[in-house]
Amino acid sequence: MLSGLGYTLIIAVFSVLLGIFLGALLAVCKVIPQKNIIAKIFNSVANVYIGIFRGTPVMVQLLLFYFGIFSHAMRGYPNKALIIAILVFGLNSAAYVAEIIRSGILSIDKGQMEAGRSLGFTYSQTMMKIILPQAIKNILPALGNEFIVMVKETSVAGFITVFDLTRAARSIVADYYNAFVPYLTLAAVYLVVVLIFTFFLNMFEKRLRKSDH
Repeated sequence: MLSGLGYTLIIAVFSVLLGIFLGALLAVCKVIPQKNIIAKIFNSVANVYIGIFRGTPVMVQLLLFYFGIFSHAMRGYPNKALIIAILVFGLNSAAYVAEIIRSGILSIDKGQMEAGRSLGFTYSQTMMKIILPQAIKNILPALGNEFIVMVKETSVAGFITVFDLTRAARSIVADYYNAFVPYLTLAAVYLVVVLIFTFFLNMFEKRLRKSDH
């Protein structure tokens, strides 16, 4: 169970980091002014990406990437299943994080962008130095919730042979023919992990509110 927990946390942490990075790029593509054909193409690509990954189940995406897209390209590659799990969960998370960040950007008063541009900043400089730092504070609870959801979503990683927490519990059940105790322990471990991360997230939010004051 401890070994499975380690893989679960590895997948969750790296997937969320990948999701935040890609999600930020997608969010910017959706909010940039549609003044030229390049901006419109970026916006369209972002919309298609978000539509695909939000519209299909993550387990189907896992099976498609593992048994389809990368079935031959990564044959014999060490930790193939773990890498694909991180990639798929990260790509899936990016679609949701993009909408979270986009809503955070749109919640910032338009005068902030105008003030930045009047000071001589370019659009990208204003976005990076003025808009996004304020937006991140607004969306931090939603990003924290995305990480918690990710921890629980990794329970399907075992379908592509990743020895995560849920697969570890299933292995114990298969060995000892006793389902109640392993699955009850599994639920308790997930609950404790979520409560720990919720506690630290609440502490971080309080520190941010103090800095605002």
